[in-house]
Amino acid sequence: MRIAILGCGAMGTVLGAYLTKNGCPVDLIDENEEHIRALQEHGATVTGKENFTVPVRALLPEEMTGKYHLVFLLTKTTSNHDALTKLLPHLFKSSIVCTLQNGVPEPFVAEYVGRVRTVGGAVQWGATYIEPGVSKLTTNIRIKAERNRPLFDIGEISGRTTKRIRKVADVLGYMGLAEIVPNLMDARWRKLVINCCGSGMSAALGSPFGGCLERPRAMRVMGRIGREVALAAKAGGYDLGQRYFETLLDPIAAAKYFTKVYTPSPEGKASMLQDLEAGRKTEVDMINGYVSETAKKHGIATPCCDAVIRIVHGIENGELPLSPENLQYFPYEEGDEEAL
Repeated sequence: MRIAILGCGAMGTVLGAYLTKNGCPVDLIDENEEHIRALQEHGATVTGKENFTVPVRALLPEEMTGKYHLVFLLTKTTSNHDALTKLLPHLFKSSIVCTLQNGVPEPFVAEYVGRVRTVGGAVQWGATYIEPGVSKLTTNIRIKAERNRPLFDIGEISGRTTKRIRKVADVLGYMGLAEIVPNLMDARWRKLVINCCGSGMSAALGSPFGGCLERPRAMRVMGRIGREVALAAKAGGYDLGQRYFETLLDPIAAAKYFTKVYTPSPEGKASMLQDLEAGRKTEVDMINGYVSETAKKHGIATPCCDAVIRIVHGIENGELPLSPENLQYFPYEEGDEEAL
């Protein structure tokens, strides 16, 4: 079976390194020529919570030959049109395209490759791009393994457990546990909580997660973003789990939850922040923007998600700095003064 990872930034590089290291040959494909040449010459280096280097097969999209049976899609969603257009000639009718991207990308991917070839999943670990050929794993996946916690939640759009989704789980199993979930969209929204809250604040404040943790008001706002996502999810008919939903409805409890989530990896950088630092457009419209659009269809206000979108676009356009001072542009609520 020929397997590829299309989009090898931090996440794709780490996944490719683990699959290769543990005996599952895979092609790492990315349009960043400097990164690809470094992977070809020096291998993929993983630092942070683990440290190793492994030789990998890496290539540019135009260097693809033949067809792949399974492709893991980890490009930025902003690059989907170009990436999927180039991928199409390299797919069999029975190929599987598993999108592990942020947001809720399955419908868009299916428009290009067909619903019959599309499956998806949410990644439950983090990584940061350091330099060409080098990515930093920011999640302790050994602890996750010891606690039998999944690194991936994957599934069919239909929710059925099929032979092919088991095959996808087996391949991801070369890195760690991939749990097949009966309702992929519910899992997507659970991951969207983390993307909107932690990643949204990290990008808006131009700061690693530790910079958010150091600012009590930032954590309060993060909790309020969680409330907005929870309300949008419920209105859209998505199940976050009753306990999680109740936690997110209480911004103070949500802030404590996010503090617990991000304390082990204060140096971690959201992918949106990495994009801003590199001068690239972010996925904010597909993350916080997706929540805002869903909420507005049901008459739900999302002032904090909307603020993330405005701030991130302001940074993209050169109108705002990459600075924690951007916290001032979030709406105030009672008690915020105490957190300054």
